[in-house]
Amino acid sequence: MKFVVYREIIGTINLFLLAKSPLKLLIRLVYAMNKTPLQNEKKTALEQTQSHFATHSIARLIAFFTRRGARMLTGTRSLWIGCQPVPKQRIYYANHNSHIDFILLWSSLPTIMRRKTKPVAASDYWLKDGFRQFLIRDTFNGITIQRNRDDHTDPLQPVKDALEQGYSIIFFPEGTRNLNDDIELLPFKSGLYNLHKQFPDIEIVPVWISNLRRVMPKGAFIPLPLLSTVCFGCPLEQHLDMHKDIFIDYAQKQLLKLKEVENQ
Repeated sequence: MKFVVYREIIGTINLFLLAKSPLKLLIRLVYAMNKTPLQNEKKTALEQTQSHFATHSIARLIAFFTRRGARMLTGTRSLWIGCQPVPKQRIYYANHNSHIDFILLWSSLPTIMRRKTKPVAASDYWLKDGFRQFLIRDTFNGITIQRNRDDHTDPLQPVKDALEQGYSIIFFPEGTRNLNDDIELLPFKSGLYNLHKQFPDIEIVPVWISNLRRVMPKGAFIPLPLLSTVCFGCPLEQHLDMHKDIFIDYAQKQLLKLKEVENQ
């Protein structure tokens, strides 16, 4: 068994050494992620174990470089002004301006907290191809939800399942990216309110991410080297008897309060 583990480690290292450019590496990964079910069925139990180990190793390596790269390019500083980075179950909700929002927030968490925190992302973007699925599920340990659905299923069910299993989540109550420079926040959807009603004992922490429109403008593939701040505020007070619209307004105001910190 040790020989198998060592061989997989060497194989993973060779994969990165042989890929002389990031593009070649992505092509190799996409090919691996898109093998047909018939090919997967023909694998022996040992081969499946080896494949899982290699996939996990690649995911951990990509997560490491993505985390370090994003924080280095954006110069992100983490400010814990309303709570402390302690390992407890929380719902982190934040403003949403780009696809790297959750990466910066996720990267701001200490390792022990990051491993128990799942970002929530839209399936229509992250499940488009095998490589994106690999990133959100294997690399970032995320949850995907359907924003536009035809049936009457609960779009938040995967999120509720994760909370019931003891995970924290990263949630964007606007429901989509805010690409309007003249609007600080889009109107919140009802998801945050529904989660608060069903999981009243889980802390809900507002997180303001600043400068993301300039760091990752629309259409950009690589973040611009600008300073960014991830600011963690005070957990929301428990208001189970509060009407939905009033609770949403309260949650929005608590998030906007953190915006004042970015210039300090």
